[in-house]
Order: sequence, then C-alpha cells, then structure tokens
Amino acid sequence: DGLVAQVGVRRSPGAGKPATLYELHPDAEPLFSRAYAPVLRAMLDVIAERMTPDAAASLMRDVGRRLAAQLGRDVTGGLHARVHAAAALLSALGGEAYVEKGDDRLQLRGYGCPLSAVTARAEVCRAVEALLSEVIGTTVREHCDRGDRPRCCFHVETAA
Repeated sequence: DGLVAQVGVRRSPGAGKPATLYELHPDAEPLFSRAYAPVLRAMLDVIAERMTPDAAASLMRDVGRRLAAQLGRDVTGGLHARVHAAAALLSALGGEAYVEKGDDRLQLRGYGCPLSAVTARAEVCRAVEALLSEVIGTTVREHCDRGDRPRCCFHVETAA
C-alpha cells in the first residue's frame, strides 16, 4: 500500500539469507502523526482570539481557495460531473462523500468529516466550502452536522 519502503539489506555473519530492512515511507508518516489535530485546534483558537469573526471566515475562505488551487483537479464537464468530481476530492481528503439530488440543488454529503477534530469551529468548514465552490465553479453553502459524530453537508446551488 506504499506505507513502507525497502531501504537496504543487513548481512549477518554466518550462513543464511540477508535480512531486508524496511522503514516507513515518507508519504505515510502523516498517517501516523497525532500532532495535526491539536496543532490545528490551537491555531484556530489563536486566529479566533486575534481576528474578528468576519476576518477569520475570510481567512478560511482564502485557505479553501488555496486548497482548490493545490488539490482541485482540472474539472471539466457539466455541473453534475463537476459535483461528482468534488465529491471524489472530498472523499480523497477523508470525507467519504456522496451526491444527493434535491429540488433545486445538489448536495454533497459525507459519511464522516475529514476535519472532525476541529469542526466545533465553523470557520474550518468555510475553507472546505470555498474549496468545493472553486472546484465546482458555482456557489456552495455549508450545512454540516457538528453533533457527536460530525458529517459534512454542502448544498450546491443549481438554479439561478
């Protein structure tokens, strides 16, 4: 699965096959880190203390736009294709998203939330809202469930 990499062999004295040496692949190290959630939570707390709510929300939208530039694949096609591509991107980030059709909109719903450790702060969902808006190319509004088991929900406007 790409989590480990062979880094060499170790030869021991005597007969026998040399031992293969492995280590954690650099791309896999973040999977085992426990630092991301507390650092992100502390950073969001500092942002909330130092900025007005409007400025913090604007900052998070800028973060979402930057994420879209970094992660958003060149999505083409009609609205439905772009929404499905955005759902795939949200799933790749850990949101396990699917698309639901409503009366006048499409919804991106998640079975979970990739940022559940920090979604008590709604500002974080603004970053994802902006990411999805950029990828889809239309207005997306956050309607996430921040209960005991946070779940993503974003409404994609389809009517003018």
